[in-house]
Amino acid sequence: MKVLVIGSGAREHALCRSLSLDPAVTALHCAPGNAGIAEVAELHPVDPMDGAAVSALATDLGTDLVVVGPEAPLVAGVADAVHAAGIPVFGPSGEAARIEGSKAFAKDVMAAAGVPTARSYVCSSAEEVARALDAFGAPYVVKDDGLAAGKGVVVTHDLDAAKAHAAACERVVVEEFLDGPEVSVFALTDGETVVPLQPAQDFKRALDGDEGPNTGGMGAYSPLPWTDPKLVDEVLETVLQPTVDEMRRRGIPFAGVLYAGLAITSRGVRVIEFNARFGDPETQVVLARLKTPLAGVLLAAAQGTLADLEPLRWSEEAAVTVVVASHNYPGSPRTGDPITGLDAVAAEDAPHAYVLHAGTRRDGAAIVSAGGRVLSVTATGEDLVQARERAYTAVARIGLDGSQHRTDIAAKAAGV
Repeated sequence: MKVLVIGSGAREHALCRSLSLDPAVTALHCAPGNAGIAEVAELHPVDPMDGAAVSALATDLGTDLVVVGPEAPLVAGVADAVHAAGIPVFGPSGEAARIEGSKAFAKDVMAAAGVPTARSYVCSSAEEVARALDAFGAPYVVKDDGLAAGKGVVVTHDLDAAKAHAAACERVVVEEFLDGPEVSVFALTDGETVVPLQPAQDFKRALDGDEGPNTGGMGAYSPLPWTDPKLVDEVLETVLQPTVDEMRRRGIPFAGVLYAGLAITSRGVRVIEFNARFGDPETQVVLARLKTPLAGVLLAAAQGTLADLEPLRWSEEAAVTVVVASHNYPGSPRTGDPITGLDAVAAEDAPHAYVLHAGTRRDGAAIVSAGGRVLSVTATGEDLVQARERAYTAVARIGLDGSQHRTDIAAKAAGV
C-alpha cells in the first residue's frame, strides 16, 4: 500500500512512524513534512491547503490512501478534492469538518443528538457577550467560533479579559464552566461504524501546575488509571455514536477521526469540544500503544468497511510524551536555533523512547527549530512511572537554546 500523509507536525510524524512500521505499507510519502518525518517518508513540497495540488500529487504517486492530518486543510475541503480524484482519503469532508471549524455548528449537532455538553450562548456582539458572561458567572469560558489551533479558548475569573478575548473574535461561544478533569477520546469512523481508541489526557497550560497561558498542548499520557474502566463504552454510547448518527442523518456523513474533548464532571461526562482530526500531543501516546497495524484501519475508515475489522489490539504498556517548545512559546516563538542530542536519544534510549518532530527543519547538516512546539519526546514503559522516567531522561539529552518544557506531565497520575 502506498500512503501519503498531509501535514508537518508531531501528529503527522507519529502517524508516519506507525505507518512506516506497518508491513502493508510499501511506500510512504508526506507533504510537506519536517526534518524528522524525512527519516521515514519521502517529502514533497506541496501546500497542504491546496486541494488540487494534494490530489495531483496523490495521483502522480499512485497513492492507495491519503491521510489528512491537520484541521485547517480538512475544513478547507482538501479531503473532498482527493475523494473527487477517486483516491481513498482518511479525513472528513469540508462540510463535516465544520464540527471543529464552527463551535456553534458543533453545539447544534450535540443538541440534536442529545449529547451531554455545557450550556452555551452563541454571541456576535459585545452586548450579547456581556449578557452571556453575566448569566454564567465566573470562571468565564469564551471560545472563538472558528479554528484557532487549540488556542482560541480563554478560561478566566477576569471579566475584562473574557470580554477582551470575545472582542478579538468575529463570533464566540460563551459557555458554563465544566468542573472536573479533562479526557481526550478519539474514535475512528466510516460514517456509520464507530471504533473508539484508548483515552489520553493532555496538558494545555504552558507551565507546571497548569499555570500560564493555553497552548496547543505541552504533553500527554495514556492509559488513565484514575478513570472508570467503562468510560470508553459510556462515551461511545452517549457521545460518539449519537454524533456520527446525527451527522449522517443530516446528509453530512463524518468519516475519519472524531475527537471528543471531555470533562468528567460531578454531573457526569460532558463534551467540551469536538475536533475533526487526531489531537496533538495525544496522538503520540495513543499510537505508541496501538498494536494493530495502522494502515489497514485507516483504509477501512476511508472505504466504509470498519465493521469488518477485528477488534483493535492494545499494548498494556503506558506512554508519555513531553513537548519541548521554543523560547517565548506560545507567544511569538524564536526559531532557527540548532537542536542537539537527537542522535544521543536514538542511540541510548531506543526503542523505549524516541523523538517526534513538530516545528523543525534541516539547515545544512543541522536540524533547527522552526515553530513553537518543536519536539514531542515520547516513551513507553511498564507503567506511567517508568514511561515518565524514560521520557524525561531523553528530554535531558536534548539541547535547544531557550527551550521550555513542563516537568509534571503525568506526575499526578503516576503518583510521583
